[in-house]
Amino acid sequence: MFMDISSEIVHSLLPVFMVTVLGASMVTVGIVEGIAEATAAITKVFSGALSDYLGKRKFLLVFGYTLAAFTKPVFPLATSIRWVLAARFVDRIGKGIRGAPRDALVADIAPPQLRGAAYGLRQALDSIGAFIGPLLAVVFMVCFANDIREVMWVAVVPAFITVVLLVLYVREPEHAGAAAKAPLTLADAKRLPLRYWLVVLLGAVFTLARFSEAFLVLRAQDVGLALAYVPIVMMVMNLFYAGFAYPFGVASDRISRRTLLLAGLTLLIAADLVLAVATSPLLAFVGAALWGLHMACTQGLLAKLVADTAPAELRGTAFGIFNLVSGGALLLASVIAGALWSVFGPSATFTAGAAFATLAAFGLLAYGARPQATKQEAGS
Repeated sequence: MFMDISSEIVHSLLPVFMVTVLGASMVTVGIVEGIAEATAAITKVFSGALSDYLGKRKFLLVFGYTLAAFTKPVFPLATSIRWVLAARFVDRIGKGIRGAPRDALVADIAPPQLRGAAYGLRQALDSIGAFIGPLLAVVFMVCFANDIREVMWVAVVPAFITVVLLVLYVREPEHAGAAAKAPLTLADAKRLPLRYWLVVLLGAVFTLARFSEAFLVLRAQDVGLALAYVPIVMMVMNLFYAGFAYPFGVASDRISRRTLLLAGLTLLIAADLVLAVATSPLLAFVGAALWGLHMACTQGLLAKLVADTAPAELRGTAFGIFNLVSGGALLLASVIAGALWSVFGPSATFTAGAAFATLAAFGLLAYGARPQATKQEAGS
C-alpha cells in the first residue's frame, strides 16, 4: 500500500509532466510506459524462477522494493525524457524483482479455498494506496502552486516506509518454497500444464485490450480538467478498484470464473466507449470508474487462475512467465494507443480498445466453459 502511494503520486502526474514540461509526444509516452512495464514483466520471469530455486521469497521482495524506493528522487530531478525513461526502467526492474515472489508468497500462505479472497485483498490494499497517492498529489499540487517537481519529492517518503515495514514485519513461513536441487531449466517450464498456458494466453488477450493508465490521465487533461486536479482521475479509478477487488475476489471462489471474466471485458468495453466520447471531466471520471471496476473484476482472478493451475514448486516461475507475456502485450498495446492518439486523436485510441475487448469477449465465449476446469484442481 505504501509503495503504491509513492508510485501513484509520481504516476498520476508523470504523463502530464512528460508532455507539458519535457515536451514529449503521445507516441513517446506510449513507448516509455510500454518499455517500463515490459521491463518489469521480463524481470519477473527471473525473480519468480529464482524464488523457486532458493525456496525463499522475502529477500527478493525487500531488494525489489528497495531498488524502486531509490528511483523516486530521480523523477523530480529529471531534465529530459532520457532521465524519465531511465528512472522508469530501474523502478520497473524493482517491481519485476518483487512481483512474482510476492504473488507466489500469497499463494504459499493462503489456504487454497481462500486464494481468490487473498488476491482480492492484496489488490484492494494496492488500490487503496493507489487512491491515496493521487489524492496527496492533488493536495500538494494546490499547496505547491502546480509545481510538479516539488510534489514528486513527496513520493520519496512512503517509498522508504515500505522498505522499513517489509524488513521489520513481514515473516516468511519455513515452507514457503521447496528449494530446487538445480537451477530451473526449460524442461521445468515444460512441466507447467496446458491449462496454465491457456491462462497465460487469456491474460495476454486481456492486456492487449487495455493499455497504460497514463492515457486516462492525458484524457482527463484533454477534456479540460485543470492541471492541479488531473490526478483525480486516478483517484476515481482506484477508488472503484479498491472498493470492489475484495468482493470480486471472494466471488471468484464461489461462482464461474468465465462469467466474471466476461463481466470484466464488458466493463472495459463500456469504459473505453465512455472515454472515447467524453467531452467533459465528468464523463472522464465515469470512464475511469468503469476502468477500475474492470480491473477489480479481472486482475485478482487471473492471479488466482495462475496459482490454481501451477505446481507449488514452480509457482514463482509460473507467475514470472505470466507477467512476461502480459508485459509484452502491454508494451504493444501502449505503443499502438500512443500512435492512434497522435494520428487520429484520443477518441480513436479508446474506440480501438473497445473493439479489441469486444473481440476478446467473443473469443472467451467461443472458448466455452473450459476455463472452469481450474476450479476442479483448486478443490482437489
